[in-house]
Amino acid sequence: MLCEKCGEEVDLVKCLRCGETLLRLGSFCYKCGAELKASTHEAAKDSEESDFSKRVLCSDGTCIGVINEEGICKVCGKPYTPDA
Repeated sequence: MLCEKCGEEVDLVKCLRCGETLLRLGSFCYKCGAELKASTHEAAKDSEESDFSKRVLCSDGTCIGVINEEGICKVCGKPYTPDA
């Protein structure tokens, strides 16, 4: 399912505490509040994102974000400009 706000693919996950099937919109179940365990795919993605040597910082000097695969800052949404 696609997120209507950002257009990213949103996974369905089953909460181990309450048994509800929900959209993974965060780290916690929005029905009962239990922590949702990361899948192996997400764990691999998290380990890739934690490799700080591969991160490209936002070219806006006032932003603390990093650039995503599309060349857009994850925090402010501005495109990356290498000369800035």
